[in-house]
Amino acid sequence: MGNPLEVQVDKEVDAKGLNCPLPILRAKKALAELQTGQVLRIYSTDPGSVRDFTAFAKQTGNELLEHKELEDGFVFLIKRR
Repeated sequence: MGNPLEVQVDKEVDAKGLNCPLPILRAKKALAELQTGQVLRIYSTDPGSVRDFTAFAKQTGNELLEHKELEDGFVFLIKRR
């Protein structure tokens, strides 16, 4: 997949400055508000968030479409199952 901005995003969460488990909890809450197939974009600065979101996607069955390292943290695209 190309640029994360090219994907239709239905909701965004800014979890910058928050440490585990808060980015995951924010994502979980936001995903609960989405319909199947909708996409959540979440921003995080937690260095462990790549590992955390990979595990979260596997455990919940939601699809981690993409993650990217940015200058000021990370961005994740998660598709609601």
